[in-house]
Amino acid sequence: MDLADTSEEAEFRAGLRKWLADVLPGLPPKPPPNDWPGRRAYDLGWQRTLYDAGYAGLHWPVDAGGRGAPAAQHLIFLEETERAGAPYVGAGFVGLLHAGPTIAAEGTAGQRARWLPPVLRGEEVWCQGFSEPEAGSDLAALRTRAWRDGDDYVVSGSKIWTSHAEVADWCELLVRTDPAAPKHRGISWLALRMDTPGVTVRPLRTLAGSAEFAEVFLDEVRVPVAHRVGAENDGWRVSMVTLSFERGTAFAGEVVACRRLLGELAARAREDGVWDDPALRRRLGRLNAEFRALWRLIQWNVSETAGTRRGPGPVPGAGGSVFKLRYSHARQELYEAAAEVLGTGALDLRHEWTAGRLSALAYTIAAGTSQIQRNIVAERILGLPKEPKEPK
Repeated sequence: MDLADTSEEAEFRAGLRKWLADVLPGLPPKPPPNDWPGRRAYDLGWQRTLYDAGYAGLHWPVDAGGRGAPAAQHLIFLEETERAGAPYVGAGFVGLLHAGPTIAAEGTAGQRARWLPPVLRGEEVWCQGFSEPEAGSDLAALRTRAWRDGDDYVVSGSKIWTSHAEVADWCELLVRTDPAAPKHRGISWLALRMDTPGVTVRPLRTLAGSAEFAEVFLDEVRVPVAHRVGAENDGWRVSMVTLSFERGTAFAGEVVACRRLLGELAARAREDGVWDDPALRRRLGRLNAEFRALWRLIQWNVSETAGTRRGPGPVPGAGGSVFKLRYSHARQELYEAAAEVLGTGALDLRHEWTAGRLSALAYTIAAGTSQIQRNIVAERILGLPKEPKEPK
């Protein structure tokens, strides 16, 4: 396998590096972590800068406002922007990395034209309304109900851990449209406008003190039937497309960020005189190998079937669960190593690495728990029998 840049890729990389070097010094200061309106404006401003320069949605289809570029250019973009210290997608995470790709893959031409260009231009933010209280990791146990009333669905229920709900314009929402159907059927995927009457958002404060999640309460909220993505009662399949993007490719930029952090840890260890500890060196060396392997897996996930479908790159298969499972634990191990290097400084919540350590605790739960990923790998990749159902 030749992993070196082609001449065209090398030219693209050089042009991107020059552009980043020119534009990044002129960016305004980043808002404080808890200023979500400010962070929304900052993140969307950066997205607009990318759009105006032709770097937004590199691998998205042209009819969705993207450039239809090869997957390799998208991966180069992730590498170079992270290495240059460019802003992360931030509040645009859901729209750019899994709601948008899902609509590109499953939406109608009208839905793609309405919802995708504003995401790429940095005009609209999406949140994810999947998880529910008391459902645990069983997404199919959702109880938020939607019933037809003419050209609308009327939705009542609640969601929890809804990412960026307090600053979102739209929500990718899973609802139960047929309560009599088996639980993996009778579900539909809706696009909900967050300023619709009957929507109440209550921010949730995390252990790190931030509030990027929220509870969302839905009291007879009317959603046009035209805002359903996919067929009625086919939402479980559509949501698996969403989760495939979330598990398989959405964390690609974060892998590059972890590799950068690992280099900073090694430099800090040398400065603080703890580099002589052979156990620490072995730990950092193993993590370096882990993240290099994870980056190769990302490359494989993104390019495995590139060009075979209309969405932004392939819909990652069960291999996304392999990546998500190992990445979640490797990220936690990385921040544990950071705490070892920081020593007592790891207790300071103001330190970027300490905040990262606290947020890393959620990665084995978010986008499907590690237990669920192991089941997927066992059943869909290794061909092992399914877990026996517990007797009622």
